Amino acid sequence: MALVWIGALLVIIGVVLSTLTTLKRGRLSQDEQPLTHEQRDTLEPVGRGRRLSVSADLPGIALVGLGFLLLAIAAFGRLGTG
Repeated sequence: MALVWIGALLVIIGVVLSTLTTLKRGRLSQDEQPLTHEQRDTLEPVGRGRRLSVSADLPGIALVGLGFLLLAIAAFGRLGTG
């Protein structure tokens, strides 16, 4: 039972950590330095988005993966008993 709680806690911490690191980088729909002050007809950002990065979110992704692994081990461990 402790394995399930630890796994669930790691998944939650990993999701929160990934979310916080993405939010610290700024708004996703706004370019860092606008090129012009003209009104545009689209909602897309002017430049290429650099705020989503797998390498920056890797610690959170690793915690989520480890949590899922612990949950899977706990689930398959219960299948053999009974």
